[in-house]
Amino acid sequence: MAILIDDPRWPAHGRLWSHLVSDTDLDELHAFARRHDLPSRSFDLDHYDVPDVAFDRLVAGGAQHVSGHELVRRLIASGLRVTARERRGR
Repeated sequence: MAILIDDPRWPAHGRLWSHLVSDTDLDELHAFARRHDLPSRSFDLDHYDVPDVAFDRLVAGGAQHVSGHELVRRLIASGLRVTARERRGR
C-alpha cells in the first residue's frame, strides 16, 4: 500500500498542481488526505489535486514521490483509475 504524488507541473488557477493517489484503495487515500488537511473538494474521482505549496509537506508525511508516468501506471494497475470517458459520463 502506498500513497503516491507526482511532480507539481499541472498549471491551473495561477499555480502548479500535483496529483495524489493510492495504489490500493480510496479509503486509504481519503484517510491520508484527512490527516494532512486536504479539502474534500480537491478530490476528483480517483485522485486529489494538490497545490505545489503542499508537495513537500505531503512527501514528508509519507507520500511517495513518483513520476507522472509511474503514478498513472500504478493507478491503472490498482483498478481505481477513472478514464476520461467515464469522467464525461458522470
